[in-house]
Amino acid sequence: MRIPIDSQSFVFRFRTYVMLIEQPPFIYRMFFPGGYWRIPVDGEKVVYLTFDDGPVPEITTWVLDVLDKYKIKATFFCVGDNVRKHPEIYKDILDRGHKVGNHTYNHLQGVRSWSGRYVENTKKASEYINSDLFRPPHGHMRIPQFLRLRKHYKIILWDVVTRDYSKYMTPHSVLKNVQKYTRNGSVIVFHDSLKAERNMKEALPKAIEWLLEQGYSFRTIPSLRK
Repeated sequence: MRIPIDSQSFVFRFRTYVMLIEQPPFIYRMFFPGGYWRIPVDGEKVVYLTFDDGPVPEITTWVLDVLDKYKIKATFFCVGDNVRKHPEIYKDILDRGHKVGNHTYNHLQGVRSWSGRYVENTKKASEYINSDLFRPPHGHMRIPQFLRLRKHYKIILWDVVTRDYSKYMTPHSVLKNVQKYTRNGSVIVFHDSLKAERNMKEALPKAIEWLLEQGYSFRTIPSLRK
């Protein structure tokens, strides 16, 4: 027998699911103790702009130019194989004063990977990415993977995912996510990837301008090293 779907209930569940992506609730954050979702600063309005999945020649250099225009620094979570293929862009990220982090070698999804393979893939990426910052691709990982990697890395998760990568989003809705969810200490995720290009190229400058108008300053994510 086919069970009818209450359309209003479905819309509510869908919107709730989306919200869990854009700004995960406290209960979800509890699964990853010691992970960094926000890094608030007392007495200041600070955000941490981050980019995942590069370096990509068609996108990353454009992002770097935009950041230079506004005189702000960001943190780039790089895929090891992309760094191998485009070492000159990776060097440019560093030369322009930005931070980098490890995003695995092949952009592996933790929940679809055995923990041993996942850790080894991250280790392989470290041959190309000199950083003790790590962010799991797709923003999730198995708890055993988290526990093993946090011995060597500062695990950076997120407070605001713009969802610039989604074909169901528009540049305007990406900007609205930044405006709706950002708070002091927010770690904001954009993507320097081909998938995100359409939304990100229009939304990023507007998001930066809005954040500056709100009085936010931009910082790179601090590493474990003192």
